[in-house]
Amino acid sequence: MSKKSRKKSPKTASKAKSSAKPAAAKTRAPKTRRATGSKTRKPAASGPSHKAASKMLKSSDAAQPKAAAGQGSAVDKSPALVEGAKAPDFRLPRDGGGSVALSDFSGKKLVLFFYPKADTPGCTREAIDFTRLASDFAASGTAVLGISADSQKTQESFRDKHKLSVPLISDEKHQMLESYGAWGEKSMYGRTFLGIVRTTVLVGQDGRVAKVWRHVRVDGHADQVLEAARAL
Repeated sequence: MSKKSRKKSPKTASKAKSSAKPAAAKTRAPKTRRATGSKTRKPAASGPSHKAASKMLKSSDAAQPKAAAGQGSAVDKSPALVEGAKAPDFRLPRDGGGSVALSDFSGKKLVLFFYPKADTPGCTREAIDFTRLASDFAASGTAVLGISADSQKTQESFRDKHKLSVPLISDEKHQMLESYGAWGEKSMYGRTFLGIVRTTVLVGQDGRVAKVWRHVRVDGHADQVLEAARAL
């Protein structure tokens, strides 16, 4: 019995050695996984570059209000038209040909309504209202002129389409618009830009500004101007 046990003991020892090797191999497997895990984490290092890009976008957006502010400051430098001041001179082309000047209305009362764009809803209603009251203005000794930056051809199409009797002046270079304070900074849908601010100016017989309406609301406006002209 002792001999058999001695013969078997080397075999059991070899079996123990062979069984120990796979165990070692199994324990090494997690090390390889950790190594691969560390490799997969390297792309995370690119994260800061994305953050830097977002900062650049924010800085470019922040620059936009500065540009808008610059436009606003340029507009603020132009002298504002005040009541009691002498009405600025002008001579500009009108619909149907020819030109119109402030001197043409010397000794008369004059209404100048500045509108943003011909044949748009608000401007159309305003021009129609002044046309409707044209005879009443004439009875009060007051002439009426409409002014925008549209071309003569556009003004004529506007007049013919809506049968307007009020003369329409074309100020494509914004000279009269600026001198009468009707050209300035506007905003729409979060965007700031320069354009025509709906304005009406009543000039007295003495050639001085009697009343100024800024940021005009069209409904009922022509009637208010007529009342002011009658009272002047």
